[in-house]
Amino acid sequence: MNALTRDLAKLVETAEQSQKTREELSVSDRKFREKLHLMPPVGWLNDPNGLCQFQGIYHAFFQYSPFDAEGGVKMWGHYTSTNMIDWEYQSTALYPDQPFDCHGVYSGSAFIEDGKMYLYYTGNVKLEDGEYDYIRTGREGNTVLVMTEDGKTFGRKKELMRNSDYPDDLTCHVRDPKVWKENDIYYMVQGARTNEDVGQVLVFESEDKINWKFRNRVESENPFGYMWECPDYFEIGTKKLLSTSVQGLEGGIWDDCNVYQSGYFEIEGDILGEYKLSEYHLWDYGFDYYAPQSFETEDGRRIHISWMGMPDCEEYTNPTIQTGWQHCFTFPREIFEKNGKICQRPIRELDEKKHLVSDVKGMLSSDGYSVYELEILNIAENHFKVILSNELILDYADGRFRMHFISQDKTSVSAGRSMRYVEVDEVKDLKILADRSSVEVFVNDGEYVFSTRYYPENHKLLAEAVEAQIRLSEIM
Repeated sequence: MNALTRDLAKLVETAEQSQKTREELSVSDRKFREKLHLMPPVGWLNDPNGLCQFQGIYHAFFQYSPFDAEGGVKMWGHYTSTNMIDWEYQSTALYPDQPFDCHGVYSGSAFIEDGKMYLYYTGNVKLEDGEYDYIRTGREGNTVLVMTEDGKTFGRKKELMRNSDYPDDLTCHVRDPKVWKENDIYYMVQGARTNEDVGQVLVFESEDKINWKFRNRVESENPFGYMWECPDYFEIGTKKLLSTSVQGLEGGIWDDCNVYQSGYFEIEGDILGEYKLSEYHLWDYGFDYYAPQSFETEDGRRIHISWMGMPDCEEYTNPTIQTGWQHCFTFPREIFEKNGKICQRPIRELDEKKHLVSDVKGMLSSDGYSVYELEILNIAENHFKVILSNELILDYADGRFRMHFISQDKTSVSAGRSMRYVEVDEVKDLKILADRSSVEVFVNDGEYVFSTRYYPENHKLLAEAVEAQIRLSEIM
């Protein structure tokens, strides 16, 4: 550990202890702290990084700016868990302490092999001795590797690639390596933006996890956004999926969506050679969802976790900034194929935490449960309405499932959020997972999902669905 790392570690520890003391002294400062959703100890959290199960333990690293709840220079915070529900903070794992990552340890992934965890990430550098736009000039996006054998202590960082190693028709925006192995060859995807402002995903290959060469690029037939970041590639059932977060979509349906999108293309063919992309499917239709990453558990499940936030969004805010922190992750989801469709559901480990408190037909009203799961089954004639905290409404009308707030005032429960929707022929069932300041809604067994932060002053719940079965479970 060099002197800079030691100084940064001391500053982070001081900031985290100050936040802990503040919350111990003030109920109001902790009322929106989540129970199920992973949050920063202090300051800012964004992208999930290095998600994996290593030697039986789940690891979740995260983009972390501990000194400012509104962001700043990024490092990697670190949590571990035995069940993906109860997380233990392990301190900061990676600091911006080298010339090739001095302005931020940006996003990346974990690869597990031979009892070792290999962490690949983008080292961000912003030059300061000239006039730069930091898109085509003035930025370094360096691919970096660091390894650990115990998941706690991390070895020396090694710079693997820099801008000159990427295709020369790209801007400085190349980032977010995700690595996997297939047929004894290692592959890596990274997000990129071309000089013509076209988003694409780069594919690299290696025989030793260290020396990488460019293999192919994946892009849509027509330009689709200017940047494809946080790429991920995996198979679910019979489908090959390329997941990526797209920036720069405008007009038409995108005007009713978030500023940036996170979704996937189904791949026909081979991303190493000839391929064809399907239409772009969103992972989540709600307000707060970006930069998802997946990993495979030791029992073979594909788990997805995302940042429950949105970059560059002025539409709404987060009141937790006032109490020293901002953002959280989505609850871990299992991805599965059902009737040819990609679906998502909360991880099955949650079942062990649920306590059934009500099982009725037609209507349910409750107050006092802040962390719960609500299921509405066998919905008849698409007729239902759910109201949370008197302001957040979930309903179906004229072929649209909607998540909307009665008030969009930034001082209300919504903190400025308005409405998101999806066109769907029929709604058969809903599952709502509510935490102290977040809601995730799974429509038709997770065919569509809506995520949002919200900030309730009460925990009233009203659900109406004629003849449907309505079950409320408290999460213990």
